[in-house]
Amino acid sequence: MPTRSTLRSVLLALLAAAALLAAPPPSTAAVFEPETFVLGNGMEVVVIPNHRVPVVSHMVWYKVGAADEPDGKSGIAHFLEHLMFKGTENRAPGEFSRIVNRVGGSENAFTSYDYTAYYQNVAKDQLGLMMALEADRMANLSLTQAAVDSEREVILEERRSRTDNSPSALFGEQISAATYLAYPYRIPVIGWENEMRRLSRQDAIDFYRTWYAPNNAVLVVAGDVTADEVRTLAAPTYGAIPAREVPDRVARRGQEPRQLAARRLEMDSPRVDQPSWSRRWLAAGSLWGDPAQTAPLQVLSEILGGGTTSRLYRSLVVERKLAVSAGSGYSPDGLGPQTFTVYASPRDGVGLDALEAAVAGEIARLLRDGVTEEEVASAVTRMKRQAIFARDDMLAPARLFGQAMVAGRGIAEVEEWPDRIGAVTAAQIVEAAGAVFVPERSVTAILRPKPSS
Repeated sequence: MPTRSTLRSVLLALLAAAALLAAPPPSTAAVFEPETFVLGNGMEVVVIPNHRVPVVSHMVWYKVGAADEPDGKSGIAHFLEHLMFKGTENRAPGEFSRIVNRVGGSENAFTSYDYTAYYQNVAKDQLGLMMALEADRMANLSLTQAAVDSEREVILEERRSRTDNSPSALFGEQISAATYLAYPYRIPVIGWENEMRRLSRQDAIDFYRTWYAPNNAVLVVAGDVTADEVRTLAAPTYGAIPAREVPDRVARRGQEPRQLAARRLEMDSPRVDQPSWSRRWLAAGSLWGDPAQTAPLQVLSEILGGGTTSRLYRSLVVERKLAVSAGSGYSPDGLGPQTFTVYASPRDGVGLDALEAAVAGEIARLLRDGVTEEEVASAVTRMKRQAIFARDDMLAPARLFGQAMVAGRGIAEVEEWPDRIGAVTAAQIVEAAGAVFVPERSVTAILRPKPSS
């Protein structure tokens, strides 16, 4: 069975996907030029032709993730991802993976707050088989009590090894819980341990029957195929599965209330070697807040903390020698409120108070003096160059469009991203920064070494 992605790897994948939105400046907005259609049962299909080699990436994205879990059932979305490999009414446990391996393919799956996805990379002539296998477990999952009990121990061990054994991962959970007062992004994707231990076979079946329907899924195929070929294969497999009523997940999640007080977290651990400091603010996303701020915030993140040429790195690391690292991060993708983060780690002998003051000074300078048009142009160029070879990669475009579709964004929005980024002005960046850098919507986090007793 393939390894499963946890929150950290999913977040890294999201950041990589955000970078892959860039491409060389075209004369028109189109970048990948995908084709789309909808099956009779409501399943959306995206086809991204790439005929360089006779291989395909086949992905099924479900519009459900950890933020859609019932109260007290944290981790059930990720747990079900594991259980989807435990057999169907027609296939024995593990048979799916054995077939993929036998035909020389690779596979995996991952869960995030807003979606769950399953994919295989195979030779073109195996695409029909992958569709048949994936459609089978979309409709006919079969779970024994023994399989559920054994896999529950697997996810608990995954939490112990990847979260409980990592001070930064544990602290990250506390930061997320403080960042959101009510929105379910405050709960870890893998789940809280005490709730994970109580997840049952019936919990998994209920979650599966509620959300795993063709009309709540997006099929993305990238590689050596055409839309007509995909339609011919998808119609008798996915298209044969009846649609079902699916809950309105946006309404179920509720709203994030107004935040009135800045929060500050500190944690000491004997397993930490290097102290770190960060601050995050709630920020607009594609579907939360003002979406017009998203492109300026992406460029702002590149100018402020996007690598060794950024303001934070040049000032704190190169010129003032206060830090060994510094940067920022922001992605607009997701159904709920997003975050804009700045971070730094001090050099030996530099206090965290001095480092915090230095970062705050750089932000104050940006708000006061703005950014130059030269900085904007340089940042936009770098962002477009980051993914110059994205169109030659099969899995990257499939991830990109799948993530966009399950988050409620359209094909055109993805295709037009280079044009939107290229149109960002210095004035828009300062305006977006002023809207984001609000103390009451911030969480400051400090992780320090603690001498062992």
